[in-house]
Order: sequence, then C-alpha cells, then structure tokens
Amino acid sequence: MIFRNWFSLLKPGTGSSSSSQPEFTLRAVLLGLAIGCLICFTNLSLGLQSGWISMMSIQSALIGFLVSRMLSNPLSPQEIIVVQTTAVATGTMPLAAGFVGILPALTLLSEERDGTPPIRLTWLAAVGWSCSVAFFGVFLSPPIRKQVIIEEQLPFPSGTATAHLISVLHKLPPPDTTVRHRTGYRQVEEEEAFAPTVPDTSAITPEDQEDAGERQFAEREGWQDLIWSFSASGALTLCAYFFPVLFAIPTFGNYLAKEWLWYFTPSLSYVGQGIIMGFPTTLSMNLGMFVGWAILSPLSKELGWAPGPVGDMSNGARGWILWISLGIMCADSLISLLPVAFEYIDDALRFRRRGYLNIGEHDDQDKNLHETETEDRLVPGRWVFTGLFLSVAIGTVLVWVVFGNEGIKPWATLLGFILGGMLSIIGVRALGETDLNPVSGLGKVSQLLFAWIQPGNIVANIIAGGVAEAGAQQAGDLMQDLKTGHLCHASPRAQFFGQLIGSSVSIFVTTTAYTFYNRAYVIPGPSFPAPTAYVWLSLARLLRDGQLPENSAKFMVIFSILFGLLSATKTYASRRSLWFAKWIPSGVAFAIGFLNTPSFSIARLIGGIMEHTYRKYFAKDGGDIRLIVIASGFVLGEGVVSIVTLILRIFGVGVASCIGCGHGLCGGCPSTL
Repeated sequence: MIFRNWFSLLKPGTGSSSSSQPEFTLRAVLLGLAIGCLICFTNLSLGLQSGWISMMSIQSALIGFLVSRMLSNPLSPQEIIVVQTTAVATGTMPLAAGFVGILPALTLLSEERDGTPPIRLTWLAAVGWSCSVAFFGVFLSPPIRKQVIIEEQLPFPSGTATAHLISVLHKLPPPDTTVRHRTGYRQVEEEEAFAPTVPDTSAITPEDQEDAGERQFAEREGWQDLIWSFSASGALTLCAYFFPVLFAIPTFGNYLAKEWLWYFTPSLSYVGQGIIMGFPTTLSMNLGMFVGWAILSPLSKELGWAPGPVGDMSNGARGWILWISLGIMCADSLISLLPVAFEYIDDALRFRRRGYLNIGEHDDQDKNLHETETEDRLVPGRWVFTGLFLSVAIGTVLVWVVFGNEGIKPWATLLGFILGGMLSIIGVRALGETDLNPVSGLGKVSQLLFAWIQPGNIVANIIAGGVAEAGAQQAGDLMQDLKTGHLCHASPRAQFFGQLIGSSVSIFVTTTAYTFYNRAYVIPGPSFPAPTAYVWLSLARLLRDGQLPENSAKFMVIFSILFGLLSATKTYASRRSLWFAKWIPSGVAFAIGFLNTPSFSIARLIGGIMEHTYRKYFAKDGGDIRLIVIASGFVLGEGVVSIVTLILRIFGVGVASCIGCGHGLCGGCPSTL
C-alpha cells in the first residue's frame, strides 16, 4: 500500500486531491538530491572547520527555481517545495548523524585516560551508525507538525520566509501566516478557512512593487550573481589550496599568529555565512572571540593556569577557555528553553483538564480542527507508528552492532531514542518561536542524564547523547520545511517522501565524503579542527572525573550566570517584540567565538557588516533575494571546490608553494602536517 501510493505520486499532476499542480515528481526529487549533495559536502566541510552548518532551505528553493527556469516546463511551487525538502534532508545529515562532532570526538579517546582506545569507524560501520539515526526524526515530524504548526501555529521564521520567497517567485498571493503576532511577517487579524485568493490589481501597493522587483531580479539577474559569486569563491579556494598562506594571513605578524593563533582566513564562504547569519549574530560571535582570545587566553597563559601551547586542547589556553564556552552554551540554551518548557507543560495540563488527551473521545472535527489538508495528502498514523517502531528497533540493533556491549548497552540506546523524542518537542518549539534549535544545550542535557545512567562510560555518554541530539536536530530542520509546505499548501505526504529519500541518499553521501576527508586530512587537525568534538568529549570527561583546569571553574560560573541573565532578558524582549532584543548578545554565538580561532570569526563579521550595510543603504529592486543569491554562491563555491581539492590531495597533488607560512599554521604545508 505504501509503495503503491509512493509511485503514484511520481506522475506529474498526481498526489493532490485539491490541486492539479504536480508535487512529488521524479524531476523534483532528482534536482533536490543534486542540490542536497552539494549542500552536504559544504556542510560537512564547514562543520568540521567551525562546528556550524546551515539548513540552506531558502537557498535550495532559490536554486531550484533558477534551474527550473531553464526547463521547457518549469517546476510548480509545490515541486519547488519538494526540491527544498529533499535538499535539506540530504544536506543536514553531517550534523544530524554527528559527523562534525560525535565521530571526531570518538577518535580523540585515549586508552590511558579514558580506558578505551580511539574509535575510528570503517565506511561500512559509519553507514550502519548513520542508518541508526537517519529516520527517527523523519517519522517523528508528522505528529509534531500537527501540534506546533496546525494547532499552535508557531511562526517558524525561516520556513515562513521561504514560503514568502516561493510565493514571490511564482507570482502567488502572499502566504497566509499565523494568526499570532510576529514582527517582520504579515499578520492576519482573524482566522479564516483557507480559500484561493485573487490578487487585487486595481491598487498596487509598495509591498507589491517590492515583490515584483524581487521576482524580476531572480528571473533576470539571479543566475549572473550566483555564477560570479560561486566562481569567485571557488577560485579563491583553489588558489588557497596551492598557496595555503592565502587562508592563514598573519595580519598582526608571525609572532601573534604562531604563538597566539591570531591570523585571518579571507574565505568567501565564511563571508557568505556571515551574510546568512546576520550582523547581530556575527557581532556576538566576534565579541566572544575578542573576550576569549584577546583577554582570557593570554590571562590563563601568563598566570600559569594553561601552561601548554596556546592551541593545545588538553593543557593550553584553548582547552582552558573551552570550559567557559561550555558553561555559556549550557546556561544560554537551558534558560532560553525554560519558557518553552513551561508553556508546553501548561498547554498539556490545560488539554488534560479539557479532556483532549483521551484519544477515544476525539471526534473528526476536533482531531482536524485547524487542518487545511485532506486525509489523502497527510501522512497516515499507521505509517508514523510503524516507522517510529522500526527506526527505534533497527537503530538500537545497529548501534549495538557498530559499538558492541562495551560501547553502549542496547537498553541505554533505547533510552536515548526516548529522550530524543522528548527533547525534540522542546527543541522544535524553541525553533518555532525563536528560529534557533538549541541542540547543543539539548545534547548536554542528554549527556548529564547518561552520566548518571551509565557512570564512567565515556563512549556510552557520547553515543547516547548523539542519538538524542540527532532526533531533535532532524525533527527541527524538517519542521521548517513543513511550515513552508503548510503556508504554500503543499502535500505533507509528498514532503514526507522527499525527506525519506533525502535522508536515505545522504547516509551514503555523507559517509563517503567523511571517509575521503579522513584519508586526506587529519581530523581534528589544522585544516579541520572539529571544535564541537572537544565539547562532547570534554563534558563526558568532566561528568566522569569532575576535574576542571585550574581556576576555570570560577570563570565558568561567572560567565554562566552573566549569560543566563542575558538569555533571560533576550527571551523576555524577543517574546514582546522589543526593538533591542536582537542586539542583546547571543550566548551560543558568543561561545562559538571561544571555540574557534579568530580566523573563523573575523571573516564572518565582514559578511555580517555587508548584510547590515546592504539592507540599510542599498536594498532596492532585488530586495533580500540578491543578498541571498550572492551569499549562497559564496558558500556553495567553496563547498564544491573543496571536493576538487579533496581529490587532489588523495591523489598526492600537494601545495605549489609554502611561501609566507613561517608561522606553521597553513593547512597542507609540511610544517603543519
């Protein structure tokens, strides 16, 4: 039955009882997979470099639209949503399956210190691990969608922005967004049943003119800007491979670069990330970079608290400030989650008082009170139940096969899936309200729990935490796409199939890419430091040993309290749409500035400044689309060319010249290998 419905959707014009537009088509899936594979390589590279990845949902929709304009029969809006959904499911697997944090952390284990040797998975074992966590979040999404999108109507800003973009590009009426007030998005004052609307052409508003300008830009100049930005980023990346000093410029001299890690990486990909992240976030990151690397790092070194080399994660300043970063992230994530958790508990209690939790008392009208889709377009409950059961059962077995009883007991993995389901609800609601999925904080919560369940077992702590985090991460990313589909009236069932296919293909793409990177580079190493791997391992060791570097506990407490207060203030201001909310430093972004060397943060600040300046002074006909196109080209250019440099390195093609690399920080030069 499932497969008959699946293949019937492959025919254009099918899969929708309420629309003649094609939705789940072969061309949409193939285009989504192609875009997703590029994003997957890009995210794996960026994640191993900085611990940060991007969903690229807006970029996927935009590139899908630009490609479809070259076809004799362009893709429909619903097909574009399938493209975007498939691409996001494919491209975010590096983080969901822990390739940028969990797996590198396992390679850092020490038999002398941790009682177990480093764990380096073979390609087949990594495929097994990926399969164990790849589908739980997909099957978890439909029931969460009903709660947070249909019933609570949370805004999901990125998903809403993508829906608006798709509507503009296809000359559709603006999406009917949530009835709840949200600054920056259209608000409807009264809740109305969905009905097709015809735009009133008698009066052209300034907003209509802006939409027309964005659409004309995308059709006329979108390809040009994407090609030149992609080419510029790719060319610079290739040049930096042959002349590594280009990405390790000793801006303040060789001494500060070599001894204190102050150098500059003018990566256009980082600039593009800064544009996407926005000026307030990049400013928070650079404030953290300045406090961590210009104040605390020298302080810990000069006072003898971190006597090793500055970049050493065990006894150097970088390892010392890591703990302060960890405290900030935990405080910020947990405080920002409290209002969401209290609201969820309050809603659950009210539903219980009203009798809504008694499934037998539901009638069809109550069950689909706000649902705008017919049953044939929704994901059947039996599919969800069967999928959840099989994904948990098979996932538990696969984790046991890959890591064995010494790694983690099957019952502990099962608890990890259960915890992941509960944390997913909290994380998705936080994402829906704030556009931030606090998976880093949720991962730490799972580590705390498993330190009590399986004390002293670092491997179990990391793996079980990764299982729980994977569900929360994947469910959150996919929920943004489901919000877009809801606003643009795309079939949730078509999106579900796209998510399943994207996740399945990404298992092999991500595993293969990670295997290639491991063969060509040292991970963690100079080119790919994998900073989040140290966070996972350090917290697991702390929970086992309870020992912190000298005097780091005092600073950890001080900064945790400070950013707990800032997080509470930011959450309060954001919920009341106060203008200064976005300028209160983000604790997570501030902490990332600690984790990465200054070179990663400075280039992103340049991108943030460009974003702020462009929006304030230059955004006209192209609106926001031009900025999105250029940033996408910057990010994708380096990601695609990194595949080329990876192949070159595997086949033994080395750098052309190490001139200028006297500080020893250039990736690829002999002094850094």
